[in-house]
Amino acid sequence: MLNWFLPPYIKPRVSVVSYLNTVPLVWGMLHGEQRGIFDLSFAIPAECADRLESGLADIGIVPAVELNRQKLEIVRGAGIACHGPVRSIFLISKVPYGEIRKLAADSTSRSSVALSRVILARKYGVEPEVRSHAPHLPSMLEHADAALIIGDAALVLDPDDLPFHVLDLGAEWVQMTGLPMVFAVWAARAELPAQDPKPFLDSMLHGLAHIDDIARSEHAKVGVSEDLARSYLRDNIVFELGDREYAGLKTFLQYASELRSPVEDRPMQGRKVSV
Repeated sequence: MLNWFLPPYIKPRVSVVSYLNTVPLVWGMLHGEQRGIFDLSFAIPAECADRLESGLADIGIVPAVELNRQKLEIVRGAGIACHGPVRSIFLISKVPYGEIRKLAADSTSRSSVALSRVILARKYGVEPEVRSHAPHLPSMLEHADAALIIGDAALVLDPDDLPFHVLDLGAEWVQMTGLPMVFAVWAARAELPAQDPKPFLDSMLHGLAHIDDIARSEHAKVGVSEDLARSYLRDNIVFELGDREYAGLKTFLQYASELRSPVEDRPMQGRKVSV
């Protein structure tokens, strides 16, 4: 058996999601006292999970649903969650939600795809065919009844200006279950020794103390105003995870495990992204 105890001179390889909503989690690792502890790399959520599975990373911010697929150990206390509208995960439909038969999904986050399927099945009684598609709303809706757009691509949209039905999936989950929705967690490969959560918590706390700095430095990269970036990080995203968040996570993982396999995971157009 491989010995996964890393020598003290080797930094743990940490894979980080390259979205605005994860910046506060790693702000201390980039600018605070936690700088230099880890060997950081950045990727989309699904790729972070794949890096852990392949052994290219030791620890990562992984889509919550990945906990149903991989044997991972949660580093407790910090992650990406919401207690209501999340503002960065939209299901946008040309038809009433109960009539959706084909869903074009920006599948860079497996949790968001699973969440859309859970809500559509449990609340609206439909299980649409899901196909991957580059996150471009007009072309997505040209080929499907509805589109799932997440992350920074969703932040640049104003749902009030869209001439379609729009669901904020964070709000839908909380309304449906009464529990927080956890989208991503810090997790480590199971072969590693138990991780000290303190560097991860301290990095997050450093980020929460510098939300204004983060909004100022990051908003242009996303393509949104500084005010929107600030309100999103302060009002929509929850970074500290406690008992209620983990109860929500447990419920989501149970619901996701009961989904049948996706009908289709081939791309409609654009890049191939795993579902």
